[in-house]
Amino acid sequence: MLEKCFKLKEHNTTVKKEVLAGLTTFLTMAYILAVNPNILEASGMNRNAIFLATAIASAIATFIMAFLANYPIGLSAGLGLNAYFAYTVCLGELANEPDPWRIALTAVFVEGIIFIILSFFKFREQIINSIPQNLKFGISAGIGLFIAFIGMQNSEIIVASESTKVELGSFSNLNMTLALIGLIIIAVLVHYNVTGGVLIGILVTWIIGIILQLCGVYTSANLLPDFSQGLQLGAISQTAFKLNFGWAASHIVSFLAITFSFLYVDLFDTVGTVVGVADKAGLLDKDGNLPRVGKVFFADAVGTTCGSLLGTSTVTSFVESSAGVAAGGRTGLTAFTTGLMFLVSIVLSPLFLAIPSFATAPALIYVGMLMLMSITKVKFDGDIADSVGAYLAVVMMPLAYSIATGIMFAVLAWVILKVVCGKVKEISPIMWIVFALFALRIVALVTNFG
Repeated sequence: MLEKCFKLKEHNTTVKKEVLAGLTTFLTMAYILAVNPNILEASGMNRNAIFLATAIASAIATFIMAFLANYPIGLSAGLGLNAYFAYTVCLGELANEPDPWRIALTAVFVEGIIFIILSFFKFREQIINSIPQNLKFGISAGIGLFIAFIGMQNSEIIVASESTKVELGSFSNLNMTLALIGLIIIAVLVHYNVTGGVLIGILVTWIIGIILQLCGVYTSANLLPDFSQGLQLGAISQTAFKLNFGWAASHIVSFLAITFSFLYVDLFDTVGTVVGVADKAGLLDKDGNLPRVGKVFFADAVGTTCGSLLGTSTVTSFVESSAGVAAGGRTGLTAFTTGLMFLVSIVLSPLFLAIPSFATAPALIYVGMLMLMSITKVKFDGDIADSVGAYLAVVMMPLAYSIATGIMFAVLAWVILKVVCGKVKEISPIMWIVFALFALRIVALVTNFG
């Protein structure tokens, strides 16, 4: 049965190898179960509900990846996308609305449905295969910087400053010190090829904080897990099926603008992340394209839709899946094992929910480094359009605090420079469409409809 489903012999692998690879992938990406509640809680959502929604949606999307695409890729709530959901939309555009997260979830649901439809027309597949390789690598690196910046902010390594906008935090702040210690721990564990090094680093950093709390040194918050209330599986009712279509109907222009924003972020963030995953896992073909990429997008589209109904932000492929590939994973059986582990993790919810930001921040910073590595593949000494486009993708994402904005500047600059330099024939029809969409996005922003 497993051979028929996953074609193990064709991929020169075994059940044992695939299962171990799936466990490896889960261990390397399980930190999202602690990180996502920390980020989305800022939008006013219940932590327990976020955890449950994340675990269930991750399992559903990863199962679809396993059986439909037959790729060893795990999916969960995307870093960068959850930050956009919480900080840009809920705390920004919808800050004055009651329960802004309900409106945001509605927008995520609508754009998820749209992407399911687009998956049948292979629109996203055409986009990812049409984006120049230099831009792909720049996008991946830019997302890495953006994620690292979020981690440094959450742990107060980087803080706001009136004079310089941002500055280094204080070493007297235990959150900052513990986060830096955690980063070193993760780096050492990875150096020695310890399976699940990122997750272990998070747990060790958290334990150090608990010891300091018991000694009376750390007093900022209670770091001990609370098992007295049980698993609280009913908590998911606080976010599940809480979509606010009433607000959407009465504020149609504003809602469409928010949905449009999510479309952009999800579309191009997913493209960047999938490129990063495929690049790390060696799944790209000789032309830089990903076979069966449409099925990969369908998996995250369904995961996103289900996640929004349950109560979490956009679901996407994880770059940490490359760890499972390195362990020998080659088929969907690896992904299936990872999905099962997400369901098993539900019984450990009190543990994951007690993990503080200073312990999860090192994971964000380290994962950011993994994605930033794509910068080494960017060719800055070749075509000026490729060079400038990739450069803008890298710098604009963290500085503008928006993944979509970084990709927008990259694409616009690339097309304009190709035209000015007399290389119009090198611009594919898809890139012209993407260019037009971003141009319309600018018009929307200028006229205050975006």
